[in-house]
Amino acid sequence: MKSVELICNGCVRPITNVPFYKCSQHNCDFVLHEWCTRLPSQIQNYHDHPEHTLVLLPKIPRDSKGVLIGVFTCSNCLLFCNGFAYGCRQCKYFVNINCGFIPEVITHETHPNHILLRFKASSPYTNICKGCWGRIKGAGFHCATCDFYLHTSCALLLPTTIRHKYDKHALSLRYYPAENHSGEYFCEICEDEFGPNLWFYHCSMCASSMHTACAPVKLQCDQLSTYFRIKSAIFGYFNVKFGERYKIEEHPHPVTFVQGIKDDEQCNFCHKELQYHMIFKCFRCKVASHFWCWRNAVVIHDA
Repeated sequence: MKSVELICNGCVRPITNVPFYKCSQHNCDFVLHEWCTRLPSQIQNYHDHPEHTLVLLPKIPRDSKGVLIGVFTCSNCLLFCNGFAYGCRQCKYFVNINCGFIPEVITHETHPNHILLRFKASSPYTNICKGCWGRIKGAGFHCATCDFYLHTSCALLLPTTIRHKYDKHALSLRYYPAENHSGEYFCEICEDEFGPNLWFYHCSMCASSMHTACAPVKLQCDQLSTYFRIKSAIFGYFNVKFGERYKIEEHPHPVTFVQGIKDDEQCNFCHKELQYHMIFKCFRCKVASHFWCWRNAVVIHDA
C-alpha cells in the first residue's frame, strides 16, 4: 500500500504525533498543526521590509487575470512555497510563515566559537555559503569576524537526523568527511559523485551517503534533479504541498497539482519535459502541463 502522509497547509511540514485539525469533509486533505491555528495576524518591523506591516495570508492574492497564484517564491529563503504567508500586498513582498520568525542571531555547530548574524546579500556574487557552496542571493547568516556565510535554508532547515525509505537506518547530517570513509563519495539516490566539502547525509552502519537535496523529509517529494542541488542544499520543493485539485476553464475535469515524473513526458503548451517540475495533471484524460504554462494560459479556480 502507498504511504499516506499528512502535510500541514500552514507551515507545509508533516503532521506527526502533535495535535492538529483536519477538515471534516472526507475528500478534503486540509490540515493544520494546532500551533499554526494560533499564528499572529500581523508582523511589525520585519527585517527586510520594516516600512510596512506584513499580514498573515492563507493564500497569496489572485493576480490581475483572476488566477489563483497559491505558489510563490519566499523573499527570504527564495524557495517555492504554497503554504501560509506573511505578506505586503502593496509591495508584493511575501515570506513563508517559517521565515516570518527568523531570529537576528543564531549559533551553529559548524562555527561554534562565534555567533552568526542575519544579513541581506548586497550582491549575489560576493558571499559563498559554507553548506552548499552556492552563492547567497537573498538573506543569510554570517560571522562578523570570519569569512563564514550560510544560506538561511542551510542554517535552519536541514534536520540533523532523517530517515529515508531507501535506508533502514537513520542518517545524520555531516558537515565534514565521514570517519573511516575511503574513496570517492557518491549519492545513493542520484548516483552522482560529490566532494566531501559539501554537507551531506551519511549512515555509518551502511557507509552510505546522499546529497541533502536528495533526501527530502516528506514522502510526497521523492523525485529530484541536479537542478535542485545547484539551486540549494535544500530540496527545491521543501515548502510545497502537492495534491490540491483545481478547476481549469475550458477543461472538462479537475486537475491536480503534482510533481512531474518521467511518464508525464512533455508539456501541452511549451512541449518541454515535465519531469521534476510543478505541474497540473488531469488523471482522467492524461493531460499535463507546467504549473506556470497553464496558469498563464487559462483561469484557475479551487475545485
